[in-house]
Amino acid sequence: MARDGNQSTDGIGGALDALGRHRRALYGFTLLVSLLTVVLGCAILAGGFAAAWDAFENVRDYADRNIANEDSYVAYADGGLPPLVRVGAVVSVLLLVLGLLVVSVLHTAYAVADAHATRDGGPLTTRELWRRTRRLPAALAVNALTGLAVGAVELAALVLWGLVESGEVPGVEPTPLGGTASPQYTLVGWVLPIAVGCLGPLLYSRLAVATAETVLERRSPFAALYRSWVLTRRARWRVLGTGALVTAAAVLVFWPARYAAAPLAHFAGLGMLWLSDDNVWITGVLVLILPTAVALLLLPPVVMPLVCAVFARLHGDLSAREDAGSAAN
Repeated sequence: MARDGNQSTDGIGGALDALGRHRRALYGFTLLVSLLTVVLGCAILAGGFAAAWDAFENVRDYADRNIANEDSYVAYADGGLPPLVRVGAVVSVLLLVLGLLVVSVLHTAYAVADAHATRDGGPLTTRELWRRTRRLPAALAVNALTGLAVGAVELAALVLWGLVESGEVPGVEPTPLGGTASPQYTLVGWVLPIAVGCLGPLLYSRLAVATAETVLERRSPFAALYRSWVLTRRARWRVLGTGALVTAAAVLVFWPARYAAAPLAHFAGLGMLWLSDDNVWITGVLVLILPTAVALLLLPPVVMPLVCAVFARLHGDLSAREDAGSAAN
């Protein structure tokens, strides 16, 4: 799809311009997706607590028996942990799938809106925007492949760090707490895992425009990922800087939201105590995860419009520059 380079606007300013042109449709669409995310996310969490209810009751009975007998006890011992781990794994997978779906839907919609704005299209309604997100399955595949690639890099960094800390790397001894770290431990146990971990954001920045590529150019997921790598080849620092800015925006929203949700966690904990007949174990888990859950649910309506608009505009600008270069040659 050829683009008119004269109409493309660089950077965040261009993204904000596209947002301004179709703000009613885009924010209406984003709010609908966000509300559905809240409903489904809460349903998944509620289902997880319901599935783990008996396991938490067994944990409480075990602790109460030991306390009554004046015996010491270890939390979640006596077979109480495995069923909770299984439920937690299922809930985590479902939430990851939900997050993947939300990210794919929003990136698809904003790519469509940016292309519409670039062509000086007329008004765009929320219904029309939803109708034109036809490449959602391909966008899902692209984001899943991107997540797997970035996750593999981050997992490699964590595994390397874990191997060093457990003393399983020959020639590298973990440094005791308060001790002086050896050069080998500093290099292999900290510098190398951090360097490997930093490859994850770099890789994501190179693949970040693949969703727009598969949606607008109707390429297969693997071809879109390759095209994203090619398009960002001559703009590595710009893409990395843009990704760093939107990531910083997400972090600046996420962490304050976690602290702001603490009072809500307190009242939710009181409600869970009443509902569970003072089961402190299930209440403690709810209070622990609720601030993070609230902060994550705030990201789609607060941060994702900027993130999606920036990467959609970045794809449009890089495609336009490539087209202009091809025409000049």
